[in-house]
Amino acid sequence: MAPTASSPLMEAEGVTVRFGGLAALSDVGLSIAPQSVTGLIGPNGAGKTTLFNVLTGVVRPQRGTVTFKGRPLRGHRPHRLASLGISRTFQGLNLFGLMTVLDNVIVGADPLGRSRLPGMLTGLGGYERDERELADRAMALLEEFGIADVAHALPATLPYGLQKRVALARALAAEPELLLLDEPASGLSGADLADLAAVIRRCSRTMGVVLVEHHMDLVMDVCDHIVVLNFGRVICSGPPAAVQADPAVAEAYLGTPVQEDAGD
Repeated sequence: MAPTASSPLMEAEGVTVRFGGLAALSDVGLSIAPQSVTGLIGPNGAGKTTLFNVLTGVVRPQRGTVTFKGRPLRGHRPHRLASLGISRTFQGLNLFGLMTVLDNVIVGADPLGRSRLPGMLTGLGGYERDERELADRAMALLEEFGIADVAHALPATLPYGLQKRVALARALAAEPELLLLDEPASGLSGADLADLAAVIRRCSRTMGVVLVEHHMDLVMDVCDHIVVLNFGRVICSGPPAAVQADPAVAEAYLGTPVQEDAGD
């Protein structure tokens, strides 16, 4: 069932994760709309990474469900995400160091090599044509990200900001319906942050985006909806202005209750 404009692209309901006696997540819910940016924020240790890992199949919850386009995701694995229409980035870049920038992005377009494997083994069929099409798609993304001139360089030879662009281009090469971004702003300069914000907005025109991020200026700038976690529970959920004004959010980040004005 394809999502409509009013139905969620992905949903998590009642998600509970325990590590030993520690409840990392307790009855957490999350709804991601198509063509929107959903921010996932909270103080250190709030459970953001655990929830992100549940969504990407790295962690299985003890209770709760995750659905994508109305269908339950049971036992989904990270390496199968692309076949579902989901792409993700990592806190660490996870680029292939011995492959060129172009080849890194080509892998993103065909991560399991399924479309190429029969031709690679037999030399028959449209293998060469498929290779050209993948390379053309990858190069078009590099041009869109302004890094086509380094297509044949190794990632480690590039500045960190450019490596981040390569990682994003690789995630988008599979043309996903849902893009999961794990702290994409970490280590970026001010100019790079502005570029990243523009990319996220552009992505949200055609796909749902989940943004796990500590950089609050970026979150408030690009997100349509924000979910705030603290101690493994959702303490606030809503548009950026409502989240900014919520006393529980300020208390979670500052560690002290917010005093309301007594008025005149």
